[in-house]
Amino acid sequence: MTKYLISFPSAAMVVPEEEMQAVSDASRAVVQEAKDAGVWVFGGGINESVPPVMVDGDGTVREGTYPETAQLEGGYSVLELPSYEAALEWAAKIAVACRCAQEVRAFAYDPAS
Repeated sequence: MTKYLISFPSAAMVVPEEEMQAVSDASRAVVQEAKDAGVWVFGGGINESVPPVMVDGDGTVREGTYPETAQLEGGYSVLELPSYEAALEWAAKIAVACRCAQEVRAFAYDPAS
């Protein structure tokens, strides 16, 4: 089976404050459905209040990030699924719950994981 990354940037999720609890509840329900189906690997939202840092091979820590990933934020789910079509079906469920479109990417096969 292949692992799929299903994600969205924070800016895509435009929900009035009074509806956030409903979105949260719907999102948790989809996560529970994925867990019950045995396809959930992990997921969560990037904590945007904690700035990213770079860690070099010698352990040196410095502020910042790769320019290409400076805007890495939002919500992420990794599901292990039998097909690309199944990934699209789960992405649609997450899109409904989060009220925003989801990006789907497949991880390269790794026999050790």
